[in-house]
Amino acid sequence: MPAPIGFGIIGCGMISQFHARAIADCKGAKLVACYDTVPAAADKLAQSTGCRAYHDLEAFLADPDVHVVTIATPSGAHMEPAVAAAQAGKHVIVEKPLEITLARCDRIIQACQKAGVVCSTIFPSRFHDSSRTMKKAIDQGRFGRLTLGDAYVKWYRSQQYYDSGAWRGTWELDGGGALMNQAIHSVDLLLWFMGPVVEVRALTGLLAHQRIAVEDTAVAALRFANGALGTIEASTAVYPGYLKRIEIHGFEGSAVMEEEDIIRWDFAKKKPQDAAILQAMAERKSTGGGAADPKAIGHHGHARQFADVLQAIRKGANPLIDGPEGRRSVEVILAIYQSAETGQAVRLPLPKDPVLKARKHGVPTA
Repeated sequence: MPAPIGFGIIGCGMISQFHARAIADCKGAKLVACYDTVPAAADKLAQSTGCRAYHDLEAFLADPDVHVVTIATPSGAHMEPAVAAAQAGKHVIVEKPLEITLARCDRIIQACQKAGVVCSTIFPSRFHDSSRTMKKAIDQGRFGRLTLGDAYVKWYRSQQYYDSGAWRGTWELDGGGALMNQAIHSVDLLLWFMGPVVEVRALTGLLAHQRIAVEDTAVAALRFANGALGTIEASTAVYPGYLKRIEIHGFEGSAVMEEEDIIRWDFAKKKPQDAAILQAMAERKSTGGGAADPKAIGHHGHARQFADVLQAIRKGANPLIDGPEGRRSVEVILAIYQSAETGQAVRLPLPKDPVLKARKHGVPTA
């Protein structure tokens, strides 16, 4: 039995709890250390998990028992600790989004490549059984010619949610609103299922919340590289909040996934395995997920992703979701923001980060 691979967490806020639980559930992994710029936050996580608390980043990164570092800081503060961890020879797992600009994403990717360490971006929805079932059917060509791919994230976040942290709802550290923070999981799934986006047209708005600088509602029309069309709808201003939904449609089949459940599975050509999928549909088990409460999201997807990273480390391979994969959803969301601000269609790939007037106070530079 190989010795456990030691994990360390940078950033000891709410999401660190999900990381800690996932590490505890991941065979061959052990949480050994944590660090936060707020010493009390590190002490609190260490006390609840039994790991070592560090108040100095250099000392944390020098810990020989830490082999993998997970980044759980606010979104616009991912790059600096991720790059530092890579330069210290640690494998890096970054909570979504990878970063809030393409330049900062690229700095993380390049640092990990130069150091020869694994880099992974957290998108646990890809590891749900339902997501893998959908992906397998797409890869097998069961949908025929893909025609539509849609993602709907109609969630609710109270004003208190945004008021609870100075970084929430800011361009500088959140990088955006309902799209960059909440809907990015569904954007990632949509790209995984449908392939690259080549054009977007979009509208965004701040319709219900106060004292934030970013959007709480967004709609976008997409054109994929395969010719299919699609939509993204995202909001944190929909009471009481509904399960997120992904719809994939083609000339020979359609399927709909709601949270972790497949709720429609309709194909012109039936297969024996469809019976088991239909039976699972009758035993739906998804709860509200994060529709109204961000703390209600399960950590099992994180655990599966951490296990995938451990396997990649041991085999010297790439994880399912590496740095470039994590960058893709950021690029699409930035293109949506650019289209909404300019009123024009935006082509992808983006040549560089868009300059958005909405970012009145700027964002971190690379």
